[in-house]
Amino acid sequence: MLKQRIITALLLLAVLLPTLFAAALWPFALLLLVMIGAAGWEWGRLNGLGPVGAVALGGLVAAGGLVAYGLGWPDVAAEGAGWWLATAAWVLGGAWILRRGVAGWPALSPRLRWILGALLLWSVWLAMVAAKARGVNFLLSVFTLVWAADIAAYFGGRAFGRRKLAPAISPGKSWEGVWSGMVGVLVLAVAWIALDRLTGQSVSSLYSQLLERLGFVGLAVALLFLTAMSVVGDLFESLVKRSAGAKDSSALLPGHGGVLDRIDALLPVFPLALALCSF
Repeated sequence: MLKQRIITALLLLAVLLPTLFAAALWPFALLLLVMIGAAGWEWGRLNGLGPVGAVALGGLVAAGGLVAYGLGWPDVAAEGAGWWLATAAWVLGGAWILRRGVAGWPALSPRLRWILGALLLWSVWLAMVAAKARGVNFLLSVFTLVWAADIAAYFGGRAFGRRKLAPAISPGKSWEGVWSGMVGVLVLAVAWIALDRLTGQSVSSLYSQLLERLGFVGLAVALLFLTAMSVVGDLFESLVKRSAGAKDSSALLPGHGGVLDRIDALLPVFPLALALCSF
């Protein structure tokens, strides 16, 4: 399993890195659109759509991205205040559905769940491409925030975990893991800001921009909020999978599960990151 995971990760990096550092935006946007379309297919399968319907849902998400790109929305959305609406939807909707629990999700109308999934995936595609339009440093700083929170939460949870966070949704997660993830993000932010200043990119990352806009206390609060929302995204996808009786969203990525398994925590974080840097 470990060998499979390493090979898959290396292949993904080999495809991603050239698009990440390309001067043009479209290679990254197109590659991400393929992945988001695959996530749309996974969403359809997890929410009761048959093989044809799931493919159609993935195609709809991809088509929506192509239209948005053709209209030039990623460049406009990089500074769009509309991300505050997306953030509000995640905060209120996430709290509501997590409170309802695993049994509450399938009780919703299937059509509503399909539409919601398409909108969530389309919006995170737009947010990621808009983040790339702001610069590679900004994009990577958002990615690494989620990765740092996840890694620190894993090790902190294993070492100190006592109180379960949401046992009916994700039994392995603990409150101690959440706090550890927040500490990991704060440490990463300090290191990244120092590196930004050392390399002369003082306001290009998420961390440096938040520091410039909000000051030290505001930066800390914003990072804690972002980390908390990454947990909401993770729990939300776990809830959807558990309601469908699935361990992984699919087996598209050998050793890693599906695309949704890899981007769940990113779903609310990218819109929030753009919102915080848009006022």
